[in-house]
Amino acid sequence: MTSAARRLGLSPSAMSRTLARLRSATGDPLLVQAGRSLVPTPYAERLVERVHVLVRETRAVLTPAIEPLDLASLDRTFTIRANEGFVALFAAALVMAVTREAPLVRLRFAPKPDKDATPLREGTIDIEVGTTGVSAPEVRSLLVFRDRFIGVARLGHPLLDGTMTPQRYAACGHVVASRRGALTGPVDEALQELGLKRRIVAVVPGFLDALTIARQSDLIALVPRSCLRNREVAAETLKGFDLPVSTSELAISLMWHPRLDADPAHRWFRQKLAEICQATS
Repeated sequence: MTSAARRLGLSPSAMSRTLARLRSATGDPLLVQAGRSLVPTPYAERLVERVHVLVRETRAVLTPAIEPLDLASLDRTFTIRANEGFVALFAAALVMAVTREAPLVRLRFAPKPDKDATPLREGTIDIEVGTTGVSAPEVRSLLVFRDRFIGVARLGHPLLDGTMTPQRYAACGHVVASRRGALTGPVDEALQELGLKRRIVAVVPGFLDALTIARQSDLIALVPRSCLRNREVAAETLKGFDLPVSTSELAISLMWHPRLDADPAHRWFRQKLAEICQATS
């Protein structure tokens, strides 16, 4: 009994209690005294091979199968939730890179009305792209690039001539992009510390909408710097400029639910998405 307990990492008393429970469960003594040692009963001997089989099957069930990922035959749809600025900047490069390696894979870009983690938890989206803040502590994240807000005006706008000051910036009319329709943000807080306030003329759902209005009017748009990296979006009719006040940097991350951590296809896809973001940004 003592040597058996040692092999199992149990104390002799714990081993005795375990044997007692097994005897109660099977209705058989299992091990009986023979001199100074214990010997198995006929029933215990018959159990030996069956237990070995059960142990092997249990290990097989609990050990994830490691199968090579065949990208050529991978038939799967990945859903990415991101704002329209991300789609405009990265979608084309991502689609080309993914289909080149996995021609049967489909990409579905979903709108991003908020940062609710429910779609990640329920599996209706595979990856969220944006600043961290998803309302779920278990969500995994990977930083892919850093961004910051800039001002944007049409070419020839009077604000672009001369020194950019907080006073001149605040005096212009502004178009704000906000999914929730908010009128103010970090820029307004920074201006308020200087005793200044922007004149908000329009609020639109997305950054591309703000750029469209800025292109066709004298309103100043506030967008992430990455928005102007897409030449079709900028169309060489807009000019970005550094804000005359300080705002926090934007950390753009990929976010996914931990149940997909070990999934080979999802791991490949998020690595590919990260590569595209880091190469394009």
